[in-house]
Amino acid sequence: MKTFRIILITALVVLTNASAKESEIVAATLILEAGGEYAYGSMQAVHEVILNRAVKRRLTAKQVCLQRKQFSCWNSGKIAALLAKAKRHPRYSEALAIVHSAPTNFTGGADHYHADYCNPYWARSLQKTCKIGRHIFYK
Repeated sequence: MKTFRIILITALVVLTNASAKESEIVAATLILEAGGEYAYGSMQAVHEVILNRAVKRRLTAKQVCLQRKQFSCWNSGKIAALLAKAKRHPRYSEALAIVHSAPTNFTGGADHYHADYCNPYWARSLQKTCKIGRHIFYK
């Protein structure tokens, strides 16, 4: 019975990942990562990181967002619940508008970032490009 449950849960996660539109996943990532940031350009900057990684890794923006341990907001694997939470956020329509707008360049080509209260090991090996709100960006 336990094996069946695991298979069923895995199938639901795969179906959720497949059925969620790319723009919804990317907008949800902007909300879950920077929706509480009100500094000008904060959500656009996260969007830039997603787009820059997509080009660099030859992946879709959705694939970049859902890559294992790339955006902490998705680490729980509860895609449907997190997507629903993001869609209820008061800034979700703003995030969708960012996804459907022309790309910006607030970060100078950044493909990494972290919150200013963290000190990840990888930051030392990258070039800092800017700080927007509580996030520090690198390339």
